[in-house]
Amino acid sequence: MTKPKVLISDALSPAAVQIFKDRGVEVDFQPNLGKDKDKLAEIIGNYDGLAIRSATKATAKILEKATNLKVIGRAGIGVDNVEIPAATAKGIIVMNTPFGNSITTAEHAITLMLALAREIPQADASTQAGKWEKNRFMGVEITGKVLGVVGCGNIGSIVADRALGLRMKVVAFDPFLSPERAKDIGVEKVDLDDLLKRADFITLHTPLTEKTKNIIDATAIAKMKKGVRLINCARGGLVDEQAVVEALNSKHIAGAAFDVFVEEPATSNVLFGHPNVICTPHLGASTTEAQENVALQVAEQMSDYLLTGAISNAVNFPSITAEEAPKLKPFIALAEKLGSFAGQLTESGILKVEITYEGHVAEMKIKAITSAVLSGLLRPMLGEVNVVSAPVVAKERGMVVDEIVRAAQSDYESLITVTVATERQERSVSGTVYHDGKPRLVDVKGIRVDAEFGKSMIYITNEDKPGFIGKFASLLGDAKINIATFHLGRVAPGSDAIALVEVDGVVPADVLAKVQALPQVKQAKALTF
Repeated sequence: MTKPKVLISDALSPAAVQIFKDRGVEVDFQPNLGKDKDKLAEIIGNYDGLAIRSATKATAKILEKATNLKVIGRAGIGVDNVEIPAATAKGIIVMNTPFGNSITTAEHAITLMLALAREIPQADASTQAGKWEKNRFMGVEITGKVLGVVGCGNIGSIVADRALGLRMKVVAFDPFLSPERAKDIGVEKVDLDDLLKRADFITLHTPLTEKTKNIIDATAIAKMKKGVRLINCARGGLVDEQAVVEALNSKHIAGAAFDVFVEEPATSNVLFGHPNVICTPHLGASTTEAQENVALQVAEQMSDYLLTGAISNAVNFPSITAEEAPKLKPFIALAEKLGSFAGQLTESGILKVEITYEGHVAEMKIKAITSAVLSGLLRPMLGEVNVVSAPVVAKERGMVVDEIVRAAQSDYESLITVTVATERQERSVSGTVYHDGKPRLVDVKGIRVDAEFGKSMIYITNEDKPGFIGKFASLLGDAKINIATFHLGRVAPGSDAIALVEVDGVVPADVLAKVQALPQVKQAKALTF
């Protein structure tokens, strides 16, 4: 039997190379190759696996040449240097190592917080310049201070734990953090406004998504207490950098420490040069231990897949066997869309997710389908969640996930119902797969519908009164938005009704606001699938 061949095109620990060899995988270690796109494209067709860090860009053009490639392993969490759709189209599994950098990143955030509190870099530069400005650098203690953690997942919870050890009071904002999980890790769960108002130090540990982009902007800064200190070791783009500079100049923010920036590599930035700012070049994962951990993990995962077919931490495929895939695939697609539907409508903390499987689907490998539900549910807020990591992420946030399996109790051969309980309400949505293999939405909040999932949709809950449809259609017509499909459902004449409208293109915010303002409308949301 021919040994599988793996190309390592970035700098990876020698221990990872040894793991491949010990497991019976042939390795070609060329740590500088990733910087040479032409050379990489020339030889990539000779390999079954590609192990990378951030320097290698696995673009669609390179993947076109990867005629034998079966798996790409990214040593680290970010896979933005891999064109996932192109890899998926070619049947290439893309794996990452989402948890290998957690402790290192958390420690870096704590380090920056302490450096901010005592102005360590500024005092070091002054002293080494031959000055003795003892009275200039008047710091603050962190003991007894309030640390606000925005995003209390894997890294955020480690930061909270370290801060509690330093005798700080920790408050956390995370829509997916349950009260029980908050109690377990010793933090007080609060809303964002409360955190901004109370925190002496604020540290960010949330992914960059549409909902979290510029989560710290001028409006948010205005709600902070004067003299707050801000730390960002998560993602550039979470903070409006210019707004921070203005707040530093007005002394509303006492200091800021950034490891990540909107544009990287950051050779220039509005934050650079400010006397109360500390900057590091994206060092969150840069420790010997973290680099070793992710390298060893990616080598193990890739070896398992190439030798046994086992899939773990894949960002573009669930952990299922080749025999199960054909039957599961349409139901996984349905599950992810049902989860996404619920997730895009959820704006408060999720306490519980109940997934009911009825009929033939109840006899399948439902763990993979449940993972797809959770992936769709969490992604609108958390961004980088995938079908493999979603159950872990849900568990970290204390979400209760229940699976119910039962014989068919409806008109459908198979039915999946997702019920999401939040701090404010409970919402259910059901779907099935017809004989054409396409997922359908068949029930929303107890109201029967029959709708395919369009790429761009408007979801409306309204009072069932005459004139609504005409006004709504006219409003979209005036905005030159074309309606592709229109699905209606209601409980009874004159009662609650819903509309699911597929449109061409993205729905502008101002148009959605006009829909929301219609007299009969209770809720209007733009959804994307």
